[in-house]
Amino acid sequence: QLQASGGGLVQPGGSLRLSCAASGFTLDYYGVGWFRQAPGAKREGVAFVHTNVGQTSFANSVKGRFTIFRDYAKNTVYLQMNSLKPEDTAVYSCAAGHPSIPLLPDEYEYWGQGTLVTVSS
Repeated sequence: QLQASGGGLVQPGGSLRLSCAASGFTLDYYGVGWFRQAPGAKREGVAFVHTNVGQTSFANSVKGRFTIFRDYAKNTVYLQMNSLKPEDTAVYSCAAGHPSIPLLPDEYEYWGQGTLVTVSS
């Protein structure tokens, strides 16, 4: 299973790091995506890290502000979010799988529960 954590309240311009920890399987062999869903909006893919080291994908809305990286020893994938904006407010979830289109929520095998990120002054 996957466990997402690290959400909270942050001021605009601030940073947060979300964690996606796996148990019962090894994340090394899976692509991992982060998705978010704001109230009244559809789920949006924001970042993805491929099984190949160094290959990542980002939504245009977060490019240059968010990074995604793995800690193989901890079987965890992180989403580092910088320069946060109020429009980044959402419930963030992580997923693992082998999707053909990484930033779409289809074709993922495992999903973690969401963690709430609120960007507000």
